[in-house]
Parts: sequence; C-alpha cells; structure tokens
Amino acid sequence: MTWFLEHLDLIGHYAWAHAKLAVVPLLVGLALAIPIGWLARQVPWLRAPLVAGTGLLYTLPSLAVFILLPGLIGTQILDPLNVLIAMTLYTIALLVRTVVDGLDAVPEDVRLAATAMGYRGVRRFVAVDLPLAVPVIAAGVRVAAVSNVSIVSVAALIGVQQLGSLFTDGFNRAFAAPIVVGLVACVLLALILDLLIVVTSRVLTPWTRARRQPGRAVAAGGAR
Repeated sequence: MTWFLEHLDLIGHYAWAHAKLAVVPLLVGLALAIPIGWLARQVPWLRAPLVAGTGLLYTLPSLAVFILLPGLIGTQILDPLNVLIAMTLYTIALLVRTVVDGLDAVPEDVRLAATAMGYRGVRRFVAVDLPLAVPVIAAGVRVAAVSNVSIVSVAALIGVQQLGSLFTDGFNRAFAAPIVVGLVACVLLALILDLLIVVTSRVLTPWTRARRQPGRAVAAGGAR
C-alpha cells in the first residue's frame, strides 16, 4: 500500500497510456470490422476467406508482431504506433466473425419488411441490420476489450510504457508490489471498459428494455 500511495502519479500515467493503447485500436478495429463483416455476408464466396483470414491474425504472437512492425512500416521500435497497429489487427481478428454472426442473427422477416418499406442496400444495413446486430456485436467487443487490455501489457517487454511496465519493473527488482498493483490496475481497466460497453449497448438498443417491461408488469400483477 505504501508503494502504491508513493507512486500514484506514475500509476496514473501508465494507466492512461494503457487505456489509449487498448481503446483506440478497439474503436478503429470495430470501425473496420463492420464493413468487412458486411461484405463477408453480402458476397457468399468471400465469407469463408474473410472470416478465416482475419481470424488467423489472432494467432500471430504479439511480441513478434511488436518487434517486426517497425521494420515493415518504418517506425522506431519504441513508437506506440506499432502497438496501436498490432492491437487493431487483433481487434479485427476477433470482431469480423462477431459482426457476421450479429448480422446473421437479424430475422429474415425483419429484413423483408424493411425492404418492402423502401430500405435497401447500405440504407437498410445502417438503419435496420446493424442496430439489430448490436447485442451480438457488443458481446464480441467486450471480449476484444479485455483481450486488448491483456495483450497491450506485453509491449512493456520492448520498452513501450504502460501498466505492463510495472510487471517488468517488479520482476527486474524481485519486488512484488509493482506487479500486484499492475495486475489490479489491468483488471480494473478491463472491468471499466466492459461496463462502458454494456451501458453503450443498452443505450443503442432501447427496444430490448421495452420487451422486458411487459414481462415484469405481468409478474407484478400475478404477485398481487
């Protein structure tokens, strides 16, 4: 506890850096995964290559990617851009299949009704398909968020400062306090991101709450 109180500024700096390295790729990866997933569903012969191909990105060892990227894109090894790009790739790997599954979950009769009302192509996707796919996509985003928080810490091994730096510091000095603080901070960050995603999902899908309200009303009436 003493070490924690004495290093609050450092921990806050690392937590903020860690959050940026986890959240920015999450948002960029989601923005890229949505059109890729839509394309995979619209063009049947592209579905398997896109879903399987993007999924294979997740098998790449994170440390190797962090080390190889500077040589491929011409950045310095300590440049946080390397981590942002790598984490974006991992996010895409997790979310493309989720987007496809979410779009598959949209009832066909809803699609037909939307088409009959004049919603076609991209307009129907944005106004009907994507909103109805939000619950499934949000579940995948929650997994990706936790995964990003975990993988980002590996970048400390190449010198990129974030909460993972507390692990390397503790291991190098055989001192447990920074390691414990780093673990707790990573868990708290993951929980905060998960909560934000859940709240955002509920805000974007108000009709799911409306469906549950009649059930509660009936239950209340039965109890009387």
